[in-house]
Amino acid sequence: MKITLGRYVACICEGAAEQAVIELLLDGEKLIFPRTRLLDEEIIRTRSARQFEERYLRKGFDGKITVLRILDSRRESFTLSKAYAGKVDVVNVITAPEIEMLIIFSEGRYEEYRKSGLKPSDFCKSALQHHNVKSSAFVKSHFCDINRLIAAIQTYRSKSNIRKGEYSLADLLK
Repeated sequence: MKITLGRYVACICEGAAEQAVIELLLDGEKLIFPRTRLLDEEIIRTRSARQFEERYLRKGFDGKITVLRILDSRRESFTLSKAYAGKVDVVNVITAPEIEMLIIFSEGRYEEYRKSGLKPSDFCKSALQHHNVKSSAFVKSHFCDINRLIAAIQTYRSKSNIRKGEYSLADLLK
């Protein structure tokens, strides 16, 4: 299932780690959209639909906007008012527990993780000795080689049970 983008893209990242991953991919020109298509050419951290409308949608746009929400929660709602229903498509890209799993895959420790019975975040702390995997600085340092990040994203996609109708980071890659 391919993501169809409107003329403009609003990329909303839930946390610092998600934002760091998207920034690395944008800077490496590895996404299906360039930074120049982003609203204000930046990643947005506003999680409230109402605040997003007030800050970004009150401007006049001459084309459809796709809101890409990069988040780890499937339950977080993002309902825009009816005035924007035909002008804005919202696409959720679910990362649960993808960020930690990207670290595990990049270090070649997936089998050890599976046998451990630990949550991905706990495995990263105990077995890998990475205590700050959700920080922007850690993600950018760990994945300074963009190919390492892309390989981890693709491995995650091939080994995970992504729910029908859901998108993952792999769907955003060129």
